[in-house]
Amino acid sequence: MANPPVLTEQSPPSLRESGSDFSRLARRMADAGLMARRPLYYTLRFTAVALAFVVCCTAFAVLGDSWLQLLVAVGLAAVFGQLGLAAHDLAHRQVFTRRRPTEIGGLIAANTLLGMSYGWWMNKHTRHHANPNHEEKDPDVAPHLLVWSRRQARVARGLPAFVGRHQAALFFPMLTLEGFNLSVGSFRALSTPAVKRPVLEGTLLVAHFVVYFGAVFTALSPGKACAFVAVHMGLFGIYLGSVFAPNHKGMLMVTEGQELDFLRRQVLTSRNVRGGLLVDAFMGGLNYQIEHHLFPSMPTPALRRAQRITERYCAELGIPYHQTSLLASHREALRHLRSVGEPLRARRR
Repeated sequence: MANPPVLTEQSPPSLRESGSDFSRLARRMADAGLMARRPLYYTLRFTAVALAFVVCCTAFAVLGDSWLQLLVAVGLAAVFGQLGLAAHDLAHRQVFTRRRPTEIGGLIAANTLLGMSYGWWMNKHTRHHANPNHEEKDPDVAPHLLVWSRRQARVARGLPAFVGRHQAALFFPMLTLEGFNLSVGSFRALSTPAVKRPVLEGTLLVAHFVVYFGAVFTALSPGKACAFVAVHMGLFGIYLGSVFAPNHKGMLMVTEGQELDFLRRQVLTSRNVRGGLLVDAFMGGLNYQIEHHLFPSMPTPALRRAQRITERYCAELGIPYHQTSLLASHREALRHLRSVGEPLRARRR
């Protein structure tokens, strides 16, 4: 499908059918065996990420006080991106069915290795999955610095208003700060109900940053150390943004009182990204965002086959199903950001 579905805030879809639509699709997935765990896949994938992490750490130790460490920073940014995707799959119980190994894995990947609160992120991401692109309920489209709808733009003031006027141009530069933003948000969340084990999570977060900054500023001169952190965290933020931004930005925004059943709520607000095995690896399966939102606990390697089943099923029901290339998905997202910022630019005329 070359163009996204023609759905706007002003003319939301009136499609409403019984929840049995999703139930029939779920039965097709179960009959195809797509909900079964894939222990071999995750063993190989997590082992590869762990080995890449060890290689980066070894290279860092061997190179010493050298500008070549910036190449290590680039590699470590990619490894951190893959660790984030691993934490994501763990949080959705795609890897383990039992809670304890899931939590242990999540705390290792997120808190210990990434410096991000697993409990806080899981709470936030669960709310996003329940109401994707819902202006009042999805924390991922809350109007902080960026605005995601014209309604948000019309009431924006101060710094969000300034950023909103130029947000399409500022989007990727701002992503360089996303890694830091996740860490700051994690520490702030330790005193909130979102984190059930604040002492444990806080201890792991502090340990992460003590080791990280201790190693960087001990091995490198101050200038090289700052450059290493900037390159590593900046590229890590861009990686995360490049994986998560194409999934929903520019798709249907939902407002209070707009009723959609589960199937349509997930399909109409999500976008798939085509691209084959390379894109699958880069995005950790999140390029099959529609299927992931419909079946969050479905293991990553099952999503490719699930995509074909879901697309055919949506065609049977006449539900718009949108997928495009990675570059086109970013163009659509940036076009949306520019469009919704128009009321802010109009104020200045």
